[in-house]
Amino acid sequence: MSTDAHAAYDEHKRRLLAEYAAISSGRPLRLAKRTSNLFRARRSPGARLDVRDFVGVLSVDLAGRTADVLGMTTYEQLVEATLPHGLMPLVVPQLKTITIGGAVTGLGIESSSFRSGLPHESVLEIEVLTGNGCIVTARPDNEHRDLFFGFPNSYGTLGYALRLRIELEPVKPYVHLRHVRCFDRGELFLSLDDVCEARSYEGEPVDFIDGTVFGLDEAYLTLGTFTDTAATTSDYTGNDIYYRSLPRRREDDLTIHDYLWRWDTDWFWCSRTFGVQNPRVRRLVPKRWLRSSSYWRLVELERRYGAVELIDRLRGRPAWEHVVQDVEVPVAHAAAFFDFFVREIGIWPFWICPLRQRDPNVRWDLYALDPEMLYVNFGFWSTVALADGEAPGTYNRRVERVVGEFGGRKSLYSTSCYDRDEFWRLYNGPAYGALKRRYDPAGRLLDLYEKCVEHG
Repeated sequence: MSTDAHAAYDEHKRRLLAEYAAISSGRPLRLAKRTSNLFRARRSPGARLDVRDFVGVLSVDLAGRTADVLGMTTYEQLVEATLPHGLMPLVVPQLKTITIGGAVTGLGIESSSFRSGLPHESVLEIEVLTGNGCIVTARPDNEHRDLFFGFPNSYGTLGYALRLRIELEPVKPYVHLRHVRCFDRGELFLSLDDVCEARSYEGEPVDFIDGTVFGLDEAYLTLGTFTDTAATTSDYTGNDIYYRSLPRRREDDLTIHDYLWRWDTDWFWCSRTFGVQNPRVRRLVPKRWLRSSSYWRLVELERRYGAVELIDRLRGRPAWEHVVQDVEVPVAHAAAFFDFFVREIGIWPFWICPLRQRDPNVRWDLYALDPEMLYVNFGFWSTVALADGEAPGTYNRRVERVVGEFGGRKSLYSTSCYDRDEFWRLYNGPAYGALKRRYDPAGRLLDLYEKCVEHG
């Protein structure tokens, strides 16, 4: 870290501590930040803590393959700083506006997760503004190790990440893709399990793996391999749409930059909601607007004014429920969850992504996975029509129930319907309570249940 950057960072911390101390302890508190990737409703905003200075990469250690990065830095900014050095974070979530602090406190996943786990597993230390108004450095081997291992999945209810030191890994300039079609869910999950175990397919190494399910008899595993050269590369940042290429191409090549952001241009496939997958519309949209942050602005407008919901009501269309979830299910139960999902939820397409805990000897207290087990993440983001008499939350509750029956876990960035006892059973209430008593004894921050279920 340069002397100037260090001095500026110290000054930002002094200002933040003073601002935090000046906020009444009885007021709800949230971060004033430019981006959010949360899909759950919120209460009134309350006091806003200005953390907009905590953006940027302080240093990249080429020899040690680490980066010191401020907590509100987006992965787009982080990748811009590391790729020129031939390095990337071990896990880069799919959307450019996800922040490093958000991915660590709120989890994240991507196609390297079968070998590198989740983003918090490559963190070496975190500097946290805790609920009691102190800034502490948490590492796995110091007096704040409880916070280090309890920070993931705490969603800013214990404190806010101001600076993180993370591991990086070397990359090659290109990623070669193979789209392997599977004709039923048995073949899909058997192939996925085999590839994750071998880390290769048909004699070639596999560095990345995810999958897209279009129907009962049409799914594609996408296997990515680092390469030094590519005869030609595809471009899915303009008129061409990445997910539509999967059924058409057996193989493809992307730059490492474009591979990392292949899903962002169309927010996976959710951009179709806004009409921009229509070729006539797409040609009129400036390329710089084809990105997840643009669609988020439209979602915020709908949340504020409800125009689409009003039009649907006037047209006599049924009410609908947002079913926007990422869930992890043990691979042994993935086929059974698949059957439940297509029978009772019926959202198409949906995304799958395997993950395994990187270090089997570590326990992450608030999101504990079986360290010996391969899990499959199911990502589905759409709406489901409510039948007469069905209350909002019907389908999200079904998902939660079945995930629990299969020994899985559910991310908390979206709607959660758990009752309090069930929630704390799933998310380690005793461990969380001990952390809350140590780092936020006055309860200045909402607790995890208030924030993630009661929509704080």
